[in-house]
Amino acid sequence: MADCLPLFPLPDRTVVSSQKKYPVALIVEDRETLVRVTTTGVRSASMIRRARVLLALDTSAGEVDPRAVIAARAGVSCETVRLISRRFAETGGDVWATIGRKEREFPPVPSPVTGEVEAKLIALACSQPPAGRSRWSLRLLEKHVRLAEDLPNLDHSTIGRVLKKRNFVLT
Repeated sequence: MADCLPLFPLPDRTVVSSQKKYPVALIVEDRETLVRVTTTGVRSASMIRRARVLLALDTSAGEVDPRAVIAARAGVSCETVRLISRRFAETGGDVWATIGRKEREFPPVPSPVTGEVEAKLIALACSQPPAGRSRWSLRLLEKHVRLAEDLPNLDHSTIGRVLKKRNFVLT
């Protein structure tokens, strides 16, 4: 880990360190902001760690230590140091975008349970159970939901959560 280079670099490629490929040059205001982030202790640990790495990678403050030294000092891997310097370059030098959390590229998967599905599910649970049954069970509701054409296939645990959310008790 002394130099953070691959064990077997390809002979036809030259390895360029992240300091040369993605140089980090901070302006005075950004440097003061990062120092404030690292010293006040009101930010998340990961944000403070990324700020420390950025401060260590800053070429405007003088000579930059090798990536392995920065990684050891900050308590991260060499790959993390490289990724932070790359992210700084990709965000156009935006310090907050570099040390903050990334925005999601894709929205979370929408739930198949909408208000209409909830209403139909509760109506089914309120109806008379099938012949030969004294009451609805979650597994029995699951089977009938699978047979219904206007309802998406829901697991019995999802059905239970929906009913619990509406304080519906199967009797």
